[in-house]
Amino acid sequence: MRLHRLEMTAFGPFAETTSVDFDALSSDGLFLLHGHTGAGKTTVLDAIAFALYGTVPGARQECKRLHSDHAPAATPPKVVLEATVGGRRLRIVRSPEFSRPKLRGDGVRTENAKATLTWLDGRGQNLTRIVEIGDEVNRLLGMSADQFFQVVLLPQGEFARFLCAANEDRERLLERLFDTARFGTAEQWLANRRRESSAQLDSRTQAIDRLVAQVCTAADADGPADDPIEWAQDLLENARDAKLDADAHLEQLHAAADEAVRRLDDARHVAELQRRIRAAQCQLEEYRSGADRRAVLSNELAQSRRAAGVGALVEDHAAAKRQARQSDAAMIRARDHLTHCNGGVVVERADLESAVRAWTEELGRLDLVVADVKTVASLESTVQRLVAEQKAATAQSQQLAAEHDAIPAEIDAAERELVRCTDEASEIPVLTDRKDRAADAVAAAAELLTLRAALGKANAQFESSRARHNDAKERVLELRELRLSGMAAELAGALRDGSACQVCGSVEHPAPALPAATTVTESDELAAADAEVAAAAQRDRAVAAVHAVERAMAGLTGRGGDRESDVLASELAAATRLLAAAQSARRRANALTTAIADLRHRAERVGTALRDIEIALSAGEERIAAARVRIDELRDGIVAAIGSDECVEDRRDRLEALATAGARLRDAYGTASTAAALATATERKLERLSRESGFDSVEAATAAVRTAAEQRRLEAELTTANERRAHAEAVLAEPEIAAVAGAEPPDVEALEAAHSHIRATLDHAIAEQAQCTRRATKLAELVAQLWAAHDHLAPMQAAHDELEKVADLVAGRGQNSRRMSLRSYVLAARLEEVAVAASARLRRMSGGRFEFVHTDARGPRGKRGGLGLEIRDDYTGSVRPAKTLSGGETFTASLALALGLADVVAAESGGLVLDTMFIDEGFGSLDDDALDSVMGVLDELRAGGRVVGIVSHVDELRQRIPNRLHVIRGRAGSRLEVRVAG
Repeated sequence: MRLHRLEMTAFGPFAETTSVDFDALSSDGLFLLHGHTGAGKTTVLDAIAFALYGTVPGARQECKRLHSDHAPAATPPKVVLEATVGGRRLRIVRSPEFSRPKLRGDGVRTENAKATLTWLDGRGQNLTRIVEIGDEVNRLLGMSADQFFQVVLLPQGEFARFLCAANEDRERLLERLFDTARFGTAEQWLANRRRESSAQLDSRTQAIDRLVAQVCTAADADGPADDPIEWAQDLLENARDAKLDADAHLEQLHAAADEAVRRLDDARHVAELQRRIRAAQCQLEEYRSGADRRAVLSNELAQSRRAAGVGALVEDHAAAKRQARQSDAAMIRARDHLTHCNGGVVVERADLESAVRAWTEELGRLDLVVADVKTVASLESTVQRLVAEQKAATAQSQQLAAEHDAIPAEIDAAERELVRCTDEASEIPVLTDRKDRAADAVAAAAELLTLRAALGKANAQFESSRARHNDAKERVLELRELRLSGMAAELAGALRDGSACQVCGSVEHPAPALPAATTVTESDELAAADAEVAAAAQRDRAVAAVHAVERAMAGLTGRGGDRESDVLASELAAATRLLAAAQSARRRANALTTAIADLRHRAERVGTALRDIEIALSAGEERIAAARVRIDELRDGIVAAIGSDECVEDRRDRLEALATAGARLRDAYGTASTAAALATATERKLERLSRESGFDSVEAATAAVRTAAEQRRLEAELTTANERRAHAEAVLAEPEIAAVAGAEPPDVEALEAAHSHIRATLDHAIAEQAQCTRRATKLAELVAQLWAAHDHLAPMQAAHDELEKVADLVAGRGQNSRRMSLRSYVLAARLEEVAVAASARLRRMSGGRFEFVHTDARGPRGKRGGLGLEIRDDYTGSVRPAKTLSGGETFTASLALALGLADVVAAESGGLVLDTMFIDEGFGSLDDDALDSVMGVLDELRAGGRVVGIVSHVDELRQRIPNRLHVIRGRAGSRLEVRVAG
């Protein structure tokens, strides 16, 4: 990840819009972020973190107050960050949630957080949803927000605390940085499996306990003393023996009960015979005492039988007289009704038949007239329907004619538009080529923008390599001069007064060369010369890289990428728009071709329909005229038929009423005559039959009449008396009755009491035998279940014991001697990697004195270990706690630990190279030598291509680092000032 530009508005202490050009600031690979305490140095880092992840590090995220108190309340806070992440250049714009005054009224309104992600390389779809932006940043960076805060924004003081922290505190930080969730899931899975296994084992044990309790209940016994299986088997054998004893006892009681039942049945039979003797004797006595009543009943029955014919005729005579009276009344009512229907004119009985015949004949003729009326109504309805159809057909004909006349104009318009669309569609090949060239120019511009950044980097590398080459050349010259100076001093040391110089031959030596402070050997000179040659080669490679980038840029310029991006974008948009219009015209032309064919087919269909309607209109007019002529003919006949009545229905109703009333009166005359004759005949027959039946008068005969029910009652009473007498005599004549007639009555109650006693004893024995059977059956079933449960318990117990050992081992208990869980073990392995990476940095910073030592020793009072971190001191050879380091040594060790942790986390995140890193404070505790060592390590990071930003207010760093970002605090808010070495 490399930062390019940061912009803040109303964010933290920055009220106005403030921007930072990181490309210029990081040109040297190292820059200083400094300012007074509280000015807002950390806010710059918070803005970077907020732009990427929508949150800020540490406790500052809990208050959620990112809006600047110096800015107007209505100004929305905003952060804009341009960066290259994962090889993609992007721009992220974020606004946090904040409250602003309402536009109307009092109070405040909460504005929701917003974010946008724009791809500056032109590839991909821009994003506006906060969740999608967060997922994309996590994917590109390969790390979470917590990891980013620890790896890129090295927080002030936290790694010093991490260095000296206890295992539990160190574990919490490592869990935030390294994904150990799957190992925790494995621990939890094993713990859940152990709980499930324990629950199943407890359930199985409880099932055995329940079975034992059921055996105790079934056998009514106490619990087992030792082995439940043997105990249950003994109870089962005892239950089976008890069942055999109960079966034998029950068989004996059944025999005794059968004998008691036999004796009781015999006694009850004798008692029943004696009761029947007493009942028969009572019946005979009752028969003898009822002889007089039976004589009266016999005489009454004989007279009623003689008067049976008279009784039936009496009823017939009464019915005939009633019928005669009713017929006379009906005749009078029918005559009055006919007079009323005939308008008050009385029709004599002699003229009634002819009058009814005349009315009926006229009704027959009137039926034909009614049919004509219905025909007229039907014809009128038909005429109305035909007229309505003629109107609808006429309107439809007019509509079709208008449509038929309009179709040619539509066809002409469509053909003209078809010609225009065809002309536009013919430009598609040209416009496609224009769009492709515009898109290629836009892509070339994007690549050119990337190559310009690469050219700046290549130029910077060239300047750096050229400076190193110049330094190497100067070093060679310096060493050569020093060596020459050394050779002169060597020769001068051999000079003696009066002796000739080996170089110039002079015997005088006015200014002999003095020995130099350092001596340069030939190997030193050769090594410097080799370094100069290597620097020259590196410079040549940098020059070649610059030329390669320039050639690539020239090619992109030839493709049109050197023009303004806005112009290129507008050209591409215009070409795309024109091409889309041409393609739309081609689709429109295809649609128009189909539409024109449809219009021509429609014209044919409309013409055919128009001709059909005209033919139908002509036929309808002829049908209407014929129907009207027929209606006039039928109406003339109807008027002649109804005469003075209002209508045919009225005349028909009147005639029907007259014919019905006449027929009814004629029938009433006949019925009255017949009823009177029948009444006279029945009266004469009744008098003759009374004399013939032996009665003096009709009244005497009528008094002797009895109904059939009364006769049956008399006969039944006489028959019952005779039957009871015969039955009593038959009973007394039976042999069994005669045998016990004088015997002593048996004691049935005593026999019943004996039977009840033996029956109660038998019921008790049956219940006891059933209980013994149930107990033996239940115990057999429970013992079988107990055996099966006991057989399944042993392997389940073994499996549970094995699972419990594994779960305890993974959780840091049981046989785990180091008391480390699986997750702690993985974190310990990660910490060991961190210690190895950080030791390389620490040895460089401390001049080879210190290095980290990872220890997995257990803590005090048996606390689990694995996350111990100590320091090896090469001066003393001892390993000691990090708490014993001085302030400067602690900072150096903390920085080395942070850098090592950053390397390991980056490798854990997929080997992603983090080009930018910030180190927050701590440099004030270093002496000059320690600061030189730390700056040397930072120079190595910078030489490796990273950009390191140091956040500090130490004055000496401002002397060492030329590129600086100064945070200046003011009453109206803070502002930024960028200073770059020129």
